[in-house]
Amino acid sequence: MKGSILDTIGSPLVQVDSPEGATVAAKVESFNPGGSAKDRPAVQMIRSAERDGEIEPGDWLVEPTSGNTGIGLALVCAARGYDLTIVMPADKSAERRRIMAAYGAELELIDGDMTDARKRADELEADGATQLGQFDNPANPDAHYRTTGEEIVEQVDEREVDAFVAGVGTGGTISGTGRRLREEFPDVEITAVEPARNPILSTGEPGSDEFQGMGPGFVSENLDRDLIDRVETVKLEDAEDECLRLAREEGVLVGQSSGATSLAAQRIAREIADPDLECPEVPGAFDSPQPASPETDGGELEDCPLVVTVFWDSGERYLSTGLFD
Repeated sequence: MKGSILDTIGSPLVQVDSPEGATVAAKVESFNPGGSAKDRPAVQMIRSAERDGEIEPGDWLVEPTSGNTGIGLALVCAARGYDLTIVMPADKSAERRRIMAAYGAELELIDGDMTDARKRADELEADGATQLGQFDNPANPDAHYRTTGEEIVEQVDEREVDAFVAGVGTGGTISGTGRRLREEFPDVEITAVEPARNPILSTGEPGSDEFQGMGPGFVSENLDRDLIDRVETVKLEDAEDECLRLAREEGVLVGQSSGATSLAAQRIAREIADPDLECPEVPGAFDSPQPASPETDGGELEDCPLVVTVFWDSGERYLSTGLFD
């Protein structure tokens, strides 16, 4: 038995479609209680602020978000007894708004982008709210270091992680998870993914894109750029096509940023694949005709290059956008 819904945070690492001679696996973050990877920093930011005496149940909190962090915070605030105001650009999906409202959060929609949302949150902070600051709060990457990264280390079953691929929003996931993986696997290649039309990491210039949850248009203070070995860009329409493929061919329902990281992970996997190596099935695979063994005539699992990525949330948050029509 768990003492709280907040004690259920965690997600499986699942093999997805992989090229010959390599394995691609994804952390399916929709398994978290709030349905996304953002539950992790939401819990850690509030826990850290409580421990430092900055907040206590009953206080008024505010946070600018494109959606998933807001949902995660709404979940935690409901469980811990806080009043929460979320400031979000008005162009984000209707599902995001309804889920936050269901948890009891007050939602303020603004015209503009995340930069405008941050400015409005600063104004509410000046009026007396406490802003948790996901873009510069060290508890954000620390949450992923302690949970996402640690879970991956345990879940790969002593295999070497050759590459880690993650989208960039606040920078918390790629920075915290990447730091833990590099401790465990010093040669791991870390790849950041960003929108092709908003490639601030690639070009230094922000653009305009309708990706939800990736590419805020600025470089977050929480992004540790020293960890990043390369940057890949993905077009929104390509990411959405990959979301359709994942849902209809693999039964994995995810949103736009997950489609982007899936494509980038496939690119990396094709580059490092050993086409002469027949990678064995992961032990216990559903369609295995018999109990799987870690060894086959083609090689052992640990010989097969492994690319790990993150599927951030569920595609249910994108139904109103027409993504799956």
